[in-house]
Amino acid sequence: MLKTRSLIAAAIIGLAAHAATPTTAAAEGTIPVIVKNTSTYYWRVLLAGARKAGNELGIEIAELGPQTDSDINGQISVLENAVANNPLAVVIAASQYEALGKPIDEAATKTIVVGVDSGANSDAYASFVTTNNVEGGRAAGEALAAAIAKAHGDAEGDVMLITSVPGAESLDQRAEGFKAVLADKYPDIRIVADKVADGQIVTGLNIANDVILANPKLRGIFASSEKMAVAVSQAVAENNLQDQIKIVAFDSNEQLVQHLADGIVAALIIQDPMRMGYDGVKIAYAASKGEKVPEMVDTGVNVITQENMDSERSQELLNPKID
Repeated sequence: MLKTRSLIAAAIIGLAAHAATPTTAAAEGTIPVIVKNTSTYYWRVLLAGARKAGNELGIEIAELGPQTDSDINGQISVLENAVANNPLAVVIAASQYEALGKPIDEAATKTIVVGVDSGANSDAYASFVTTNNVEGGRAAGEALAAAIAKAHGDAEGDVMLITSVPGAESLDQRAEGFKAVLADKYPDIRIVADKVADGQIVTGLNIANDVILANPKLRGIFASSEKMAVAVSQAVAENNLQDQIKIVAFDSNEQLVQHLADGIVAALIIQDPMRMGYDGVKIAYAASKGEKVPEMVDTGVNVITQENMDSERSQELLNPKID
């Protein structure tokens, strides 16, 4: 528990240092990059990719975002303030599909808007750089079925799905893909709990413990975000149920990589946030100069297990250089 808190605190402190650096200087040559929250490792990696692109282009990257995924109004305010400073373009990962639609429409009347990671209900994006999250959810379903079969002899039994916040496009798509692959290929795996948290690890931990208590035969959990992955892996470890309950989770941080090595987590579904941030800024800059840019860029999905976690590509994704 203390280790978990210290890792989370380190991540928050580390990102706060980045976010406090050059941000809203109203000048030509600035591209704000707005993430969903400033407290998770995933977004630190994406911002590192953005900084790398900014350094190569010789432009300033404003690293912005609310403290939590659930602060939708906070992200809208960040977007409005960023646009008011007359940037070259804005790169944004929308926290909520519906709520960010009109603010992004409005922003796009004043500057170029490039989406990364998660979209909004808007047709105003100049380009979108993301993971195919439906396929990522399907990959998670396949990985969980394989882990359950390896542990219990058959791909069957009760499982749980937990999502960080409601209404986030990427998370909804992951759940869609996960449910679809189970229905298509693994009808004997039953989702007995489909839960939505509030973006907080402690909430996810409480939900996971409640579900584990209510379902003593639970065999698997799919956590569709980094924070929920931390929550459920902690719950399973504290209950000493890692041999019974197999976890598959999206994204990673130092703690989750260690849980993968220790066998508490069966597989991590890894995106490429470094590339998202890098490509997002490069594309936004090109669009601001009137260049033709791709409508969509798929940055790929990677399934990492104990068996392949030491490969060169896995290590690049699990331990990116972010400073």
